[in-house]
Amino acid sequence: MHCRVWKNGKLIGTEVARDKILDALRDPDHLVWLDLVEATAEEFAWIAEAFQLAPTEIEDITAPHERPKVTRRGTHLFFTTYSATVVDGELRMRRISGFVLPQGMVTVRQADFPIEAALRTWEENADLLAHGPRALVHGLMDSVVDGHFETIQTFDDRVEALDDVLFERERTGPDFLREIYGLRRDLVSLRRVVLPMREVVNALVRHGGRTDPDLDPWFDDLYDHVLRAGEWTDSLRDLVSSIFETNLSLQDARLNMIMRQLAAWAAIIAVPTAITGWFGQNVPYPGFSQTWGFWASVLLIVAGSAGLYWAFRRRGWV
Repeated sequence: MHCRVWKNGKLIGTEVARDKILDALRDPDHLVWLDLVEATAEEFAWIAEAFQLAPTEIEDITAPHERPKVTRRGTHLFFTTYSATVVDGELRMRRISGFVLPQGMVTVRQADFPIEAALRTWEENADLLAHGPRALVHGLMDSVVDGHFETIQTFDDRVEALDDVLFERERTGPDFLREIYGLRRDLVSLRRVVLPMREVVNALVRHGGRTDPDLDPWFDDLYDHVLRAGEWTDSLRDLVSSIFETNLSLQDARLNMIMRQLAAWAAIIAVPTAITGWFGQNVPYPGFSQTWGFWASVLLIVAGSAGLYWAFRRRGWV
């Protein structure tokens, strides 16, 4: 459990006894952030009882596969969202849920959720914390969206790398297709947490209580970032699909070229086959058992093969 307490935007404590946390959360002169890591429903029961949280909300903080969302109940908001990071080439998404109370915010997160980014955001914009819990929510969501941007940029670099080797015949084999498939799968997973952020930020603005002229521009900027992240994710997914389809088209074109080359060489080889097959029959023919007949057959083979080669060469078949 972690806790921070601010008064008039200034940090006054990072360690608060458990029996005093509830008093701090009810004190109108304080702003409190309480953070629980890997908390179970039983470990969260004392908070739920103190603020009369709904059983469905307690279930949502522990149930797997919850989608990003914001709901309002009574005097508090409940939210769920996901961070997205790439570690060793693998997409990892970690969940954080929370309750926005009149005098603070309580979060329940997975152990490896990157909460340090939110702490830095609050420290860099400490003057905003004087405006209450909405500032805490904004800092948390802003750090989450910034993480989405970094992840999307990583995927964008991978897409550019695929684009560079798309027209290189020797490098577009099974490994290339495996990379495309993995990237497309990760983008689909990322899209599931990026796109719902539009509704999350909208709901935070809509249900966040009275508007604040000092905070509203920050939420507007946050919403703009969310829109850009969603559009960027969609464009990358479309681009990966285009790369996959283009690769298939290139494979078909290369197969057609190979078939034409095989057909051309088969036609060229057919000339000496026809001539030697004819002269190889056990019947007399012009030049039979004569030196000039041998050279005549050689000349026909060379001339016929060269003529076909020249004709196919003009058409780009060989």
